[in-house]
Amino acid sequence: MKRRDILKRLSIAPLAGAALAGGLQPGTATAAPLSVKRDVFKELGLRTFINAAGNYTTMTASLMPDDVMAAIQSSSKEFVMLEEVQDKVGQKIAELCHAEAALVTAGCWSALVLGTAGVLTGNDPKKVALLPKLEGSGMKSEVIIQKTHINGYHHAVTNTGASVITVETAEEAEGAINDKTAMMWFLNREAPVGKIQHQQWLDIAKKHNIPTMIDIAADVPPVENLWKYNKMGFDLVCISGGKAMCGPQSAGILMGKKDLIEAARLNGPPRGGNIGRGMKVNKEEIIGMYVALDSYIKRDHAMEWKIWEERIAVINNAVKSVPGVTTEVIVPPVANHTPSLEITWDPSKVKETRDGFGERLRKGSPSIEVIAWEKENSIRLTVFMLKPGQEKVVAKRIREELVKASV
Repeated sequence: MKRRDILKRLSIAPLAGAALAGGLQPGTATAAPLSVKRDVFKELGLRTFINAAGNYTTMTASLMPDDVMAAIQSSSKEFVMLEEVQDKVGQKIAELCHAEAALVTAGCWSALVLGTAGVLTGNDPKKVALLPKLEGSGMKSEVIIQKTHINGYHHAVTNTGASVITVETAEEAEGAINDKTAMMWFLNREAPVGKIQHQQWLDIAKKHNIPTMIDIAADVPPVENLWKYNKMGFDLVCISGGKAMCGPQSAGILMGKKDLIEAARLNGPPRGGNIGRGMKVNKEEIIGMYVALDSYIKRDHAMEWKIWEERIAVINNAVKSVPGVTTEVIVPPVANHTPSLEITWDPSKVKETRDGFGERLRKGSPSIEVIAWEKENSIRLTVFMLKPGQEKVVAKRIREELVKASV
C-alpha cells in the first residue's frame, strides 16, 4: 500500500470512531433522516379495504391498537433472551387466564401442534427428536376426535405424526380408548353439532386419565372464554391472538397444565432438532400478544357490544327499505360471537348475484369486503372490525348497489 493511502485512511479513522462514540449505531451513519412518511401499501400497489367481513386470516385478521404497536416498537429497541421473554410473559398470561402456565405460539395452529407434541413426548428430549416418527418410539400415537369436529384444523394434530380416531357417541369414545390413546381433542366451534358436549367429553377423558385439548381459536368474545375452559378442566387450551383480541396475527396462545406447557416448549423454538423449530415467535410478537391480551380483558365489553349493535342498526336501516330486500341480525353461538347482518334480496326485484354483489363492493371506492353467504341472493357482514364511522360508508355503498340493481 502506498504511503499516501495509509495517511488518508488514518485521517478518516478518528472521524468514524467519533461518530460511533457520539451515539450512532453501526450501519446507520449514512442513513438519511425520514422526512416523509413512507406509504408502503401505495408503493407496492396494494389494495386496502373496509373490512365488513370479519377477522379472517386471508384478510389479515384484525388491526393492532396503538398500545400494542407501542409495545412492539419499544421492545424492538433492545436485546433480551427469548426464553426469558417466554417465561415472564407466560407467567402473566397464565395469571390473566387462570391457567397453570402459558406459552405464546406462532398462531393457534402452532399451539395445537406444540401442545399435541408435548403430550406425546413429555419432557423426554429423545422422544422430542423423533417426532413425527412415532412407529417404534414407544410413544402413544392416537388422538380421539368427534366426526363433526373434523373440518381441517385437525391436521395440526396429525402434523406430529399422531393418527386420528373419529367417534360420534360417548359409547364410541369409551370404546376407542386403548393403550395407544394419547389425547382427546375438542373443536369448540363445532360443539353445537356434536353429540358429546364439553363436560361429558372431559368426564370420559378423566375416567381413563387421558389428556384433553380444546381449540377456541376465534371464540372470544365473550371475554370469559379466556378462562372458562381452563376452569372447566381442559388440560390444554389453544387460541388465536390476532382475532378479537387484536394482537399480532401470527401469534397465538397455548395455556394449561404446567407439565404439558413445559413439554410443548421443548418441542418448539428456539431449540433445534424438533418438530416446532420453524414456529418461531419473535420477542416483539410475544410482548405484543401479552399487551393485547391484557388490554382486551380490561375493555368495557358491554359498551363495545352496544357500539356494534349501533353500527349494525345504521346499515340495517339504510338497506331494509329497498324493495325486495329483507334483513336479519344474527349472533353466532360460537366463534366470532358478535352481531352480524344478513342481507337477502328477492331476485325478481334485485337483479344481482351474491358473487356479483360482492365483486361490485370490492371494486368500488372505497373497496369493501363482506361475507359471501350460503344463499345465492344473500350476503352477510360484521361490524366489529370497522373503524369508527365506516358503518355509514358501508351502509351507503350497499344501498347504492341494491338500488342500482333493482328492477
